[in-house]
Parts: sequence; C-alpha cells; structure tokens
Amino acid sequence: MGKNTVRGKDLRKMGFPKTNAVAIALGLAERNLKRQSKEDKLDLLAAILANPEDFLADETWSKLAEALMPDEDELPEISLKEEVTEYAIFGSKHIQDEALAQMDIAMKLPVAKSGALMPDAHAGYGLPIGGVLAAENAVIPYAVGMDIGCRMSLSVFAINPSLLKGHKARLQNLLHEHTRFGMGSEFRKPGDHEILSRSEFDEIELLRNLRDKARRQLGSSGSGNHFVEFGTVEIKEISPELRLEPGAYVGLLSHSGSRGLGASIAGHYAALARSLCPLPRQASHLAWLDLDTQEGQEYWLGMTLAGDYASACHDEIHRKLSRALGESPLVRVENHHNFAWKEELPDGSTAIVHRKGATPAAQGVLGIIPGSMVHPGYIVRGKGSARSLNSASHGAGRAMSRSRARNNITRHALKEQLKAHGVSLIGGGLDEAPMAYKDIDLVMSQQRKLVDVLGSFQPRIVRMDDA
Repeated sequence: MGKNTVRGKDLRKMGFPKTNAVAIALGLAERNLKRQSKEDKLDLLAAILANPEDFLADETWSKLAEALMPDEDELPEISLKEEVTEYAIFGSKHIQDEALAQMDIAMKLPVAKSGALMPDAHAGYGLPIGGVLAAENAVIPYAVGMDIGCRMSLSVFAINPSLLKGHKARLQNLLHEHTRFGMGSEFRKPGDHEILSRSEFDEIELLRNLRDKARRQLGSSGSGNHFVEFGTVEIKEISPELRLEPGAYVGLLSHSGSRGLGASIAGHYAALARSLCPLPRQASHLAWLDLDTQEGQEYWLGMTLAGDYASACHDEIHRKLSRALGESPLVRVENHHNFAWKEELPDGSTAIVHRKGATPAAQGVLGIIPGSMVHPGYIVRGKGSARSLNSASHGAGRAMSRSRARNNITRHALKEQLKAHGVSLIGGGLDEAPMAYKDIDLVMSQQRKLVDVLGSFQPRIVRMDDA
C-alpha cells in the first residue's frame, strides 16, 4: 500500500461505524480518488460521514451515504418543543425565508435557551450562517460549523498607502510566495508553533494522527471566501481600544480557519452527536453533545484546540508577510466566529453560546467585519447588546448561493467590478464575486445598536484560492 492509501483504521478513528460502511468507503476511494492525496481523501470521506443525506443522490457516493444513514431504530427520537423560543432578528427584511426557517427549528431544540439572527444571515447546515444560539450545558457541532474557529486578523502598518500602487507587483509576489490556499494545501518546509506541542494531540485519540497534517498546513488558508489581502486602513477617531491616530495606513487582512484539523474534528463529532442524539430529520444537523459526557468534553477540547490552531495560522501569515515588508505592525486586531463560548446570559444564567458566522461584540471588544473583494470592511467595537447576545454580523453575507453565482455572473462582469474599484485579484472564483454578496453598508446600518465603527479597510490587492 502507498502513502496515499486510506486504511480501515483511518476511517474508524474518524468515527466510521463498525459496519460495511468502512469496506464501501475503502473501495470507492480506491476507484474514484486514485490521484488525490490521503489528506484530501479523508477530508471528503469526513464530509460524507458528517452529512450522508447530502450524498444520497450522488452517483459515485450514494452507496456509502446509504450505509452511513443513521439507524432510526437504535435510539428513540428526541422531540422538539412545540413552540419556537423567542429570538431577536436584525435586518429581517433582507434575510431569506430558508435562513429564518432554520433558525426557527434551532429555537425548538429542548436545550435552546435564547438566540439571535444577524443581518448577514443566510442558510447553512443546521444553524444558519449568522445564527447565534445559547444552549443549556450542550454543544452542537453544526452550530459551531465545519471550519471551527474561522477568524479575521488585521495588521496595521505605519506605511503610506501610496505603496499599494507604487509597489503593487512586489506586494503581489509576496502574497504568492508566503500564502497557500485550498483543500490539502501545505508548505514544503513547514514552520513551527507552540500550538503543535499542545497535550490534546496526545490525549484525544482522534487527534493523535492529525498533528503532522496540522504542522504541514500551518499558515495556509482554505478555499471559498478565505483570503489574504493588502489594503488601505482609514481610522476615524482615536479610541482607547484601538490606540491609533486618525489617518490612513496600510493594512494586511486575512480570513481563514482551522484547515484539515478543524474539519476532521467537526466531521467526527457531528456524526457522533447524531448517533447519540437522534432528532427529527429537519433538525438532525442540530444534534448536540452534553457537556457532562466524555464525548462532549472531548469535542470541547478539540474545538478549543482547533480555534487556537486557526489563530496560529494567522500568526504565521502575518509574521511572514510583516518580515517580508520589513515592518512591525502598530496594532493587530483579531476576532473569530464558528465557535462556542461559555457565557452569562442577561438573566444571570450560564449557557453555551454558539456563534456560527457571527462576530463577538461584547462591550469594548474589537472586531473586523469585511465586505467583499472590492467593498470596504469595517473595524468595529462592540456595544454589548443583550438582544444580540453580544454578537454582530461576520460580514456582508451572501445574496446568492455559490451555484447561482457561478451560473449568473460572468468573468467579464467580475473584471469590470475589479477595474472600477481599483482592485487586483489573484485567484478567486465567480462564486466570490462582489455581486454575490449583500450590500455591506446596508448590513452595517442594521446593526448600529450592536457595534461602533472605528475605521475601515479598503481591499487593493487580494489573494484567494485559484478557483
């Protein structure tokens, strides 16, 4: 067997049941994924394990999907509440019905205590993107999301923004040299970081074989809407939290998450939650793990590790590019989403607050809310809104699904948008075209009670996956 061969023990460690599903997966992978790396094969199989119903109509993978569908006779189905627990909605006029319906189902969970829907919300798996859900002593892997700890990170440099025009070719080359994008992307000479010494890699069985992959992917970025970009930072006013004088600066902004490490953790524990917590079909992606159980504690530790690993990846990106620029940042602002926090609710009780595509916005907390590859993002300070559970949007939010964007937006139209806004794009697909997103300024206007705007970031040189 070669180094790219997937073995049965790999699948069992991932959480595959001890059924014929393992043999089916091995056979299908051998026939259909011959040219892919072992990591890519495992990422795809983890996705099928987490969501087998999404592959039932797939000509290649339907047999495996059928074998992985939960046995409804194993455990009695858990009933949902008859009524939707009340939750706040921000910008409801511009949120699609599908996202609202998903949030309604989430708020019928027996463990649901409170919730909120952000103005950038759109449909996702289980909890909608832009959904905030407070649960009682339970963590819901799909209310966290597949890309655990995905985050924004901004470095601000004391450089005149004229550099972005005068040295555009150099900055493009720096992005080519020091960034990697897409599924399975790795560095030939991986760096090192204290995150790789964490004890969880030794203590949790699932993680024992993931350390080497995490090392190779350290400092890389995902596909889709993940990016690293140079742009102009404009600061409006002095604030004690940001500590920057008003004016214009060069900024380096990155958006990415926990890579294959987070995907493996999410896929394994999402499937485990569904086997332990059988819910009606419409709510099956919202299966939870009780935090008083070993499984719940393992996921919590794995989720925390993945979030810290995502931060370490941004550390590497900003360290490499700062060194290449020959500059140290004046300030760094970072925030994450796709995570769960143990927090106190307005009524004084404690809950697990899931923010799936929502920015933490407690009183005085800094964050970055991006627009699109051509539209500005905003540096914000949280106001600590109890109605939003101390949350705000994590971006502009999609106005079109990825498939609709690919089918309706032309490459010419994208080039015209880039030209009109003076943006240079490296990589990037039509599904990430600015027309596929909501109006960021409209979204910001719908959350004035949630955040203060301290400054803006205008993209100029954008690097994304080579779609």
